[in-house]
Amino acid sequence: METALTRLVGVRHPIVQTGMGWVAGPRLVAATANAGALGVLASATMTLDHLRDAIREVKSRTDAPFGVNLRADAGDAGERVRIIVDEGVRVASFALAPSRELIAELKEAGVVVVPSIGARRHAEKVAAWGADAVIVQGGEGGGHTGEVATTVLLPQVVDAVDIPVVAAGGFHDGRGLVAALAYGAAGIAMGTRFLLTSDSTVPAAVKAKYLAATVRDVTVTTAVDGLPHRMLRTDFVDSLEKSGRTRALARAVRRAAGFRRISGLSWSRMVRDGLAMKHGKDLTWSQVLLAANTPMLLKSSMVDGRTDLGVMASGQVAGVIDDLPSCAELVERVMAQADETLGALGPVRRIMPETRGLARPSAALSSVADAPRRRPPPPCS
Repeated sequence: METALTRLVGVRHPIVQTGMGWVAGPRLVAATANAGALGVLASATMTLDHLRDAIREVKSRTDAPFGVNLRADAGDAGERVRIIVDEGVRVASFALAPSRELIAELKEAGVVVVPSIGARRHAEKVAAWGADAVIVQGGEGGGHTGEVATTVLLPQVVDAVDIPVVAAGGFHDGRGLVAALAYGAAGIAMGTRFLLTSDSTVPAAVKAKYLAATVRDVTVTTAVDGLPHRMLRTDFVDSLEKSGRTRALARAVRRAAGFRRISGLSWSRMVRDGLAMKHGKDLTWSQVLLAANTPMLLKSSMVDGRTDLGVMASGQVAGVIDDLPSCAELVERVMAQADETLGALGPVRRIMPETRGLARPSAALSSVADAPRRRPPPPCS
């Protein structure tokens, strides 16, 4: 299936595996890339040396294009960009809107820039600065998230920008891909669905907790760092929400010390990174420290398997996922279901105006994939 996304980044299928900290490592990224989708390496939890090694490991496992995700507000973002350029990575994605200067540096080196955004105005800003595409995540998505549902946010962004839009938040199958294309997206991005694959390095016991979750077990809390964060509801999350300020600060200091040892960051750098994540919010000092070392809370679960001491970021789709396919099996399944769904739309084709010149139902969706380049006509009076 060819869309503006596949043409832009050079993959076979319009599917993106998001850059999840401690989850999107070389094995998962390479497996995704080999399956024909765009794998994205998560770099926020890596040192600079680790990032370079991880990129080279992905390249040793696949010849297909892949990307690297980084935090635009990190103090060493510029150094990470230079590694991406030096190592010949095809795509740079950002968890927050990158600066105009970072976008220019990457584009000059031939790197495709794809920021993730959660509001129409942010999409308009990065598009004006030269971003090649955007990933728009609705409130159903895992991790830091907004309040607007994908079905409301996505068409707003599609109508607002003239670059490819990738839909995220609530996607896990081929029906969702077809729906996103119908809204005007050029593809979908999935996090939780790729986390729950056999190629993911997340401990089996943790995956089992995700598979056992219902839609009602996925919640949004501000207790971690003061920002809305979608994750599985656990006893640990409950304890964070009930902790007093003194206890929360003590816990944050201990975890910050652990993250400092792993990351090699100085205390001053960690505090600066934490302050950068405030985004105008009135956060306590414990929340600032937690914002700087939230990766440790994720590591406890995603790497160490200690769900009693960590958090499990999750999209709402965890409640409807019940298996662990390989990335190859997952991508093949999504595309097969998308083809089946398009085929089922055949009878609808007959009521469409023949002047559109659409040869088959899938052509309608193929044209929709490029819709961000056109504005809808004004309503009839």
